[in-house]
Amino acid sequence: MLNANPIITTNPNEILKADKIILPGVGHFDKASSHLKSLKIYDTLNEAVLIKKVPVLGICLGMQLMANESEEGTAPGLGWINTRVVKFRVQNKSKYKIPVTGWNTAEVYKESSLMRNINRCSEFYFLHGYHFEKVEQANVIAKTTYEYEYVSVIERENIFGTQFHPEKSHEAGTQLLKNFIEL
Repeated sequence: MLNANPIITTNPNEILKADKIILPGVGHFDKASSHLKSLKIYDTLNEAVLIKKVPVLGICLGMQLMANESEEGTAPGLGWINTRVVKFRVQNKSKYKIPVTGWNTAEVYKESSLMRNINRCSEFYFLHGYHFEKVEQANVIAKTTYEYEYVSVIERENIFGTQFHPEKSHEAGTQLLKNFIEL
């Protein structure tokens, strides 16, 4: 259905030859950032994304790694999006559990090829305890509300990110991944 031939790799040469990159993620910001450096792909990702302008899609922690830093530790992020990652600070802890787990909508604020042909009422699957703190409005595509509003989809030139997991989000997620593949 998606008409793609993905390669899972940590090989810098493979990454530099890619026509698209997906930066997935589940886990801890510091560990993931340190892992990118220990695998010697931190600089490779910067070259591919910032110099060669290869489209990249960060998913969940993958999107968070695009920030400058995170409250989840001291390791630097990739710095592609000028923001920091913060822990959810909900007031009603009996109603709003952290980590956020489950289905929610992403209210689109700006047209984006990533969200093309996706119904505005579509729900996506979320699983996270952190989110972007503040993002330049020009980079915000969609926001989600979980007691308060936060950024759930970003775009800056060839850099895309979703706080939710499109791979677990049924038809809407499949459409989003198809849109990314067809960029």
